[in-house]
Amino acid sequence: MLNLERLRTLDALARHGSVSGAAAGLHITTSAVSQQMAKLEREAGQRLLAKNGRGVRLTDAGRLLAEHAARILSQVELAQADLEAQRGQVAGELRLSAFPTAARGLFPAALAALRAEHPVLRIRSSELEPERAINGVVRGDLDLAVVLDWYNKPMPLPDGLVKAPLLDDPADVAMPVGHRLADRDEVDLAEFAEDEWITWGEGEFCHEWLMFTLRSKGIEPIVGHRAAETHTQLGLVAAGLGVCIAPLLGRHPMPAAVVTVPLKQRVRRHVYVVWRADADRRPSIRAAVDALRATAREVGEAG
Repeated sequence: MLNLERLRTLDALARHGSVSGAAAGLHITTSAVSQQMAKLEREAGQRLLAKNGRGVRLTDAGRLLAEHAARILSQVELAQADLEAQRGQVAGELRLSAFPTAARGLFPAALAALRAEHPVLRIRSSELEPERAINGVVRGDLDLAVVLDWYNKPMPLPDGLVKAPLLDDPADVAMPVGHRLADRDEVDLAEFAEDEWITWGEGEFCHEWLMFTLRSKGIEPIVGHRAAETHTQLGLVAAGLGVCIAPLLGRHPMPAAVVTVPLKQRVRRHVYVVWRADADRRPSIRAAVDALRATAREVGEAG
């Protein structure tokens, strides 16, 4: 008989590609992963791992069993979701993430409301950029993730995920109070061709969006500074070191030395929550989505 927890370890190895990655995803030690795999090999009667330099790789038998493990674990998830739905109880543990401004702008109110209404539900939250969060949901490391895409650059979603819209988040340009365009009612991105931009980290989805958008207007961006956090970017703007895109969600309080001006193009981010389709019937998932949507409505009305 194949042990379910050992199949879960094999699935994590296949998804993460390394023993250390599997250990981190399962929140266990690397030696525990190795012990689980040794026991699974004895149960299967075949070698499932082979050395690959300093690491390991799955053998043909390992890949075959990993494919079955993924399907088995999905069925187990469905069974658990159906049992939770049958009980109708919002309980257990819920792991969710959001990108930083959503974590600041949505999580405090939404998670507090969720805890007040469902006190036996254990909530574990973290900040993650959208691509990493989506991968976490696909791998099963997260139950829910609040992610985003932009009006002109959608975020591709893998098969097997469900999403629900939360809000459209308008974005302005933030500039120092003494900037030549600070007294305008609205601006065009083309007017910032000579300005230094303060942007997100290289390779992050929002940074790639900004580069794509500026270049589509014939502007080769001048990137002076990078910062993951909106408030860090605004602090650099306040010091006169450049301009940045400032979405409304999570940007307050604004530094006194910064002015935000709307764009003529009315730039918006689409913010939504994603989860796995095989967990769709879990009452805790539905309760969390409802709490996030209620908070998002309040934020939208306040904005």
